[in-house]
Amino acid sequence: MAFYVYITTNKPYGVLYTGMTDDINRRAWKHPEHLIKGFTDRYNCEMLVWYEPHESRRSAFDRERRIKEWKRSWKVKLIEETNPDWRDLGDVLL
Repeated sequence: MAFYVYITTNKPYGVLYTGMTDDINRRAWKHPEHLIKGFTDRYNCEMLVWYEPHESRRSAFDRERRIKEWKRSWKVKLIEETNPDWRDLGDVLL
């Protein structure tokens, strides 16, 4: 089983949300459908713009916590290293 750390946004350079899941496809589908209530629903963070696989839940959890502490500019740089056009990667996964 794989685990994933991911970042969603409402638009390029918009609000960023960092999360963790064991099913990136399901999560990429749930956010745009507003099936997860809370921050992502309230701020329309529907676009999956970055994700990273991990072999263990603990590794993903630790990485998520570290990224959540980062400065915004570091998160933007992380996204742009692999997704410079801020494409919705959920479209690729599904």
